[in-house]
Amino acid sequence: MKLSGQAAARYLSAPDPKAAGLLLYGADAMRVALRRQDVLKALLGPEAEAEMRLARLTGAELRSDPAKLLDAVKAVGFFPGPRAVLVEDATDGLAAVFEGALAEWQDGDAQIVATAKALAARSKLRKLFEGARTAHALGIYDDPPGRAEIEAALKDAGVGEVTREAMGDIETLARTLDLGDFRQVVEKLALYKLGDPEPVAPADVAAVAPVTREAAIDDILDAVAGAEPSAVAPLVHRIGQQGVGAVSLCLAAERHFRALHAAAIHPEGPAQGLASLRPPVPWTRRDRMGAQARAWGRDKLEYAISLLLETDMSLRSSARAPQMAVMERALIRLASVPRQGRS
Repeated sequence: MKLSGQAAARYLSAPDPKAAGLLLYGADAMRVALRRQDVLKALLGPEAEAEMRLARLTGAELRSDPAKLLDAVKAVGFFPGPRAVLVEDATDGLAAVFEGALAEWQDGDAQIVATAKALAARSKLRKLFEGARTAHALGIYDDPPGRAEIEAALKDAGVGEVTREAMGDIETLARTLDLGDFRQVVEKLALYKLGDPEPVAPADVAAVAPVTREAAIDDILDAVAGAEPSAVAPLVHRIGQQGVGAVSLCLAAERHFRALHAAAIHPEGPAQGLASLRPPVPWTRRDRMGAQARAWGRDKLEYAISLLLETDMSLRSSARAPQMAVMERALIRLASVPRQGRS
């Protein structure tokens, strides 16, 4: 059976103990490993390794001795409780081995959990698990965690009540960080709030959030919008060393100034304008961006957007000028605009 959407999320948190097997596949090995870890913990509990209720095999082992899989499935454990056989690096070449084990599987046998790299729709292994009545297949893609998954991660880590504003910031981190990094942030947040009965606030999230490329870009944009031209060049040089390209920086600047423009022209004021944007502006940045929108005003922001569009076109043209230098010059010009009184 093929799992997707909400059904996949439910299965990851509460796998079927009566199923014969589960195939997890995807291009990102880290994401697949984390999902596998979640499933095995939910299926077997935290002490499965110590109680020898989890057997581990590799695809290479099965290629040299196919009988190992069925032997592990049928083996009788020393400790009571559910058992599983984990097969890592499964491939289409082992489809017949898995087919035989699934056909012989009976209630009480160890459940088969297999992991594989990205598999095409015509993959023999994928078709086997998707077509089996007693087995499931789940593709792991690069989609960021949804709200339900984020809440489950916070609950599992022991994080208590979270304010609406802080949850917005956590969702922003979930979209920008790798899954493994995001889970580390959740664990750090749980430790940071250990023994603190107050709900998680935006300041708590900011205290444990890592410094990302997005944060470094925010520093540049704040220097530009804050009319600090002397601060632009060192920040651009630093972010260039981190591998951020001029086009990416230009697109980020366009998004920032468009958000300021939307805030500046909102009939209920910049604060409401920023709050209504989608995706939402992180709570920790709304006050600063609101002040920037008020300081620039509609006309200067429209000039800024037009200058950034011209710069974007220049960067994508066949011109031979160093791209980061072109971008740096445009940002310094923008940072000087508020002081020039341009209308």
